[in-house]
Amino acid sequence: MEMGSLIDSLIGLIVIAGGWFLKESHAEQKRLQILLNKTREDYATKMELRDDMNRMMEAMHRIEDKLDKLMSK
Repeated sequence: MEMGSLIDSLIGLIVIAGGWFLKESHAEQKRLQILLNKTREDYATKMELRDDMNRMMEAMHRIEDKLDKLMSK
């Protein structure tokens, strides 16, 4: 085997390995982006639920205060 064909084979292997690495990196980045989007959706939903629950608790406290005033009369 000549030195030129050996170098060409090594360069080919390096190019193939680089292509494989880039493909795998892109696939992992896409997977992480999907997970991040799902996390954002879940977090927004939890925050909305927390806000709704806080408003309900405030309304319940107001009702409780009114009942306390009625009972103390």
